[in-house]
Amino acid sequence: MSATIDAVWPGQPYPRGATWDGMGVNFALFAESAERVELCVFDASGRHELQRVRLREQTDQIWHAYLPQARPGMLYGWRVHGPYRPRDGHRFNPHKLLLDPYARNIVGALRWHDALFGYRIGHDDRDLSIDRRDSAPYMPRCKVVDTAFSWGDDRPPRVPWHQTVIYELHVRGFTMRHPDVPPALRGTYAGLACAPVIDHLKRLGATTVELMPVHAFVDDRHLLERGLRNYWGYNSIGFFAPERRYSASGKVGEFKTMVRTLHAAGIEVLLDVVYNHTAEGSEFGPTLSFRGIDNAAYYRLAPGEPRYYQDFTGCGNTLNLQHPRVLQLLMDSLRYWVTEMHVDGFRFDLASALARELHEVDKLSGFFDVLRQDPVLSRVKLVAEPWDLGSGGYQVGNFPVGWAEWNDRYRDTMRAYWKGEGGLIGEFAQRLTGSSDLYNRSGRRPYASINFIAAHDGFTLADVVSYEQRHNQANGEDNRDGHDHNLSWNCGVEGPSDDETVRTLRARQQRNFIATLLLSQGVPMLLAGDEIGRTQRGNNNAYAQDNETSWVDWALDDAKRALLEFSCRLVALRAAHPAFHRRDFFQGRPLYGSQVHDIVWLQPDGSEMTEASWSHSHARALAVFLAGEGLNEVDGRGRRQIDDDFLLLFNADAQAIDFVLPATLAARCGEVLVDTAWAGEAPSARLAAGTERYALSAHALALLRYARQTRP
Repeated sequence: MSATIDAVWPGQPYPRGATWDGMGVNFALFAESAERVELCVFDASGRHELQRVRLREQTDQIWHAYLPQARPGMLYGWRVHGPYRPRDGHRFNPHKLLLDPYARNIVGALRWHDALFGYRIGHDDRDLSIDRRDSAPYMPRCKVVDTAFSWGDDRPPRVPWHQTVIYELHVRGFTMRHPDVPPALRGTYAGLACAPVIDHLKRLGATTVELMPVHAFVDDRHLLERGLRNYWGYNSIGFFAPERRYSASGKVGEFKTMVRTLHAAGIEVLLDVVYNHTAEGSEFGPTLSFRGIDNAAYYRLAPGEPRYYQDFTGCGNTLNLQHPRVLQLLMDSLRYWVTEMHVDGFRFDLASALARELHEVDKLSGFFDVLRQDPVLSRVKLVAEPWDLGSGGYQVGNFPVGWAEWNDRYRDTMRAYWKGEGGLIGEFAQRLTGSSDLYNRSGRRPYASINFIAAHDGFTLADVVSYEQRHNQANGEDNRDGHDHNLSWNCGVEGPSDDETVRTLRARQQRNFIATLLLSQGVPMLLAGDEIGRTQRGNNNAYAQDNETSWVDWALDDAKRALLEFSCRLVALRAAHPAFHRRDFFQGRPLYGSQVHDIVWLQPDGSEMTEASWSHSHARALAVFLAGEGLNEVDGRGRRQIDDDFLLLFNADAQAIDFVLPATLAARCGEVLVDTAWAGEAPSARLAAGTERYALSAHALALLRYARQTRP
């Protein structure tokens, strides 16, 4: 845009941001305590500020104007005038160019410079030492977009929760090393929509991809100075704009095309979203957007000392969702991604921080209330990371009806059990059957539990069985970062090993974890690459590793191919049998109209578990019988569901165990569907009628099927 804007009409206070209506652009910015607001217009290169347009209209603390000469593609930013009094919570500084919180596209990279800070770095009294240098040369620009897009017959897959299999992936890291993705598309939204990538997801059986943060974010200054990047992206600065570094074309439509392509393959798209804090950091951070627009409104300030922030996130600040306009920002962003970008749901990073009222996490907070009543958002998948870093922030099991949660108690229990810790079979049984102790009391279902063994934060699955200590030296923090409570077992050697015994055991342990995850009640979540043995070489905090440490390696040897085949088979087995994705919790007793218990817990000698046997400290083996007639569920057509009978055998002991089969099963013919001690193809062993025992190897799991019987 090069022509001078000489027509400025009053415009409207909503929608906020820059909105093209086919004839001009409406601009609206919430700035409650501002005294003056200016729209800065840049040339097409973004290097030259052509004009500043003063907004003279204000409605309900929203500044607005309509520019009939403006068009999509126009580059802009804001300058906001007001008091610079940090002691009172105000940090206005018109020398700082600001990003629009509602920007649909953000172009250019942030270039770190001291001019980005609202105060003079190095001065002690920051109340008085305002920095008057212009930050525009170092800032990205907002870009007006035309939202028109041909969605065709796109429609959400709407995979039922109980049939969902989540696959957590990083847009860039998933395709950067994929040999069948064109080099120009690797690491991008377009790359994720390529046929070979879609084929892998469908072959695996993933129903839902969960994308790590794709909101526009900032690389931390300290990371760039060490030659690193903020790879994970949990440092958002724009809640409406797709991160541009993942775009091959630079156009917002590329993200939409990716979603449309995944939907056509029957795959849902969830976004990992970071609304708990922003990239502006603590009171010592830069002034990039919210801080300069209205610091006291957008952030939670320390009571009695508004110069400082309340930090429930460990990232320096916390967004102030107690303010109705900030809560509206979050809701507008969520609705935008559903209605305009067609995503199917969200995973909320540090979700407890969003639910805090004054101090405590409150299930009756405004955040929960507005989500539950919203006609758009109440119908999509909502997943909480149910903790933050503040007091009382750990809230696993306490989110309201309608929410699913990352269940870290599942992860920790399964890791500890399979590394051989004793006395865990009671906890193991709870997690295996959907964690009713956490979710049933509030009226939720087993699918409220998002079960996982590994996620982006921590060891990969291959590293869980290969390392006991973190190896984060590449992060440049002297291996002090990342947690040290890994509950991992290296199978005798730390790191890579040529010992065939060690390698065989590690492969079996990976099969144990994958089988346990996919045969558990609840929603399984796989970390991208775990199905092919991806390693980060022991780095359990690879947030800054935008390199081969984090990227999925698609070069598969025989062992990785075997693990992939095993994973595909287990996902398919789960999908084929409703016994492994129930919609209701087990009752542990005969159901109405039947003499069959839906679940029976057994000791290795074939006897039923007693109250005392659940607490044996030496116990590492357990069997569970799942009755096919015990589903007590109907399918989508109202027909009562009946499955085969199954017997699951678990042995985390270092010694093989002969399991005595229940007499009611021993009299029947059976089939071995899974035995993780078998390294080759799927077991094809038949169990003849009269088979009374099953020998299960050390560190192994077996699944026996007894075909459905016709009963009078």
